Amino acid sequence: MTLDFGAVIAGQFGQMIMAGTLTTLKLALGSWLLAMTIALLLVVIRLSHQRLAVFLVAAYVSYHRNVPTLIQLMMWYFAIPTLLPESVQMWINDFNAEFLFSMFALGLCQAAYFSEDIRSGLRAIPEGQSEAARALGMSYVRSMTLVILPQGIRNALPSLLNHTVLLFKNTSLAMVIGVAELTYVTRDIENQTFRTFESYLVASVGYLFFSLLLMGAGAMLARRFQRATAR
Repeated sequence: MTLDFGAVIAGQFGQMIMAGTLTTLKLALGSWLLAMTIALLLVVIRLSHQRLAVFLVAAYVSYHRNVPTLIQLMMWYFAIPTLLPESVQMWINDFNAEFLFSMFALGLCQAAYFSEDIRSGLRAIPEGQSEAARALGMSYVRSMTLVILPQGIRNALPSLLNHTVLLFKNTSLAMVIGVAELTYVTRDIENQTFRTFESYLVASVGYLFFSLLLMGAGAMLARRFQRATAR
């Protein structure tokens, strides 16, 4: 059988790939922002040494790290809406429920990994940093925000980068609940053209390109931090 990549990237199929890629990037970005915001909050709470708060955060992290991401996606899309009033369900459906629920599921799941990465980075910071910040009159939240967390994130950058790439790849799981991201449209194109190899190779190249782009951006950021630290 002769390979024909034009059959899967020309005309309407090319537009489908572009739209699917854009949806993938939007989903990855929205999930990442949600994950990082929640992760920072989890770290601050966990380091407060309040027993109940620490227990709840530990339970959150344990759940999201040990339950498959696919199950969490299905839980959010199929199970959680059944607990909501019908009016709320209708309102959510008007705002692309598949995309929103997949973003929540991926973001909440990845927040558990990000929080552990940042917590590991914080362990490399000398205790004197926190004590010096408090000696200058900073509150706990202010010292964490301005002094401790920036250093912890810098130390955790390699792990955060790896999990960011993992988050980007996990957006492909959203196809199971009907999100028209890159994997979803690839399968649709393959069903219409019967060009299986060409369709999935194009998708593979797309995922590889953006994953390498993320890794390259992370490497540049790491070098910038190293230069700033060396000064």
